[in-house]
Amino acid sequence: MSQTPPTLHMLCGKIASGKSTLADHLTREDKAVCIAEDEWLNTLYPGEVTSGADYLRCTGRLRQTVAPHVCNLLNAGVSVVLDFAANTVQQRAWMRGILDTTNAAHQLHVLDIPDELCLARLRVRNAKGDHPFAASEEQFHQFSRHFTLPTPQEGFNLVFHENTADAPQT
Repeated sequence: MSQTPPTLHMLCGKIASGKSTLADHLTREDKAVCIAEDEWLNTLYPGEVTSGADYLRCTGRLRQTVAPHVCNLLNAGVSVVLDFAANTVQQRAWMRGILDTTNAAHQLHVLDIPDELCLARLRVRNAKGDHPFAASEEQFHQFSRHFTLPTPQEGFNLVFHENTADAPQT
């Protein structure tokens, strides 16, 4: 009797593209454990992440801490939804390092959503006030400058979620 290997789900998409909403869906669908970067950063570093430099400093520490835990979960047969940005080659390389220490399957979910829709969602999200980080439009543009779509050469199983009006909401 063969067992299906656990899956590491990773998410690539700009701020307010719907990554966390998709993460919630994947968590339920795959009966996975979700590890959400925004929640951890907000809990561990309340009020400290106000710039790109702050984000890099804090998420660097968080990634060092979380990586062995994700590996342990996957090696124990538990699927994981890693709600961390996979928006740059460097971020994806970190995720590749996790995969390389497991026998897990993987999917890199790419949310290809137009900036205008992300910004509209960001305004709604900020108005609700229930997200751990209320990014400004300036921060959206600052982080979006570093966004790089994954290429097949990076070796991930890519699942594209195109720019449709019914794409996951944040």
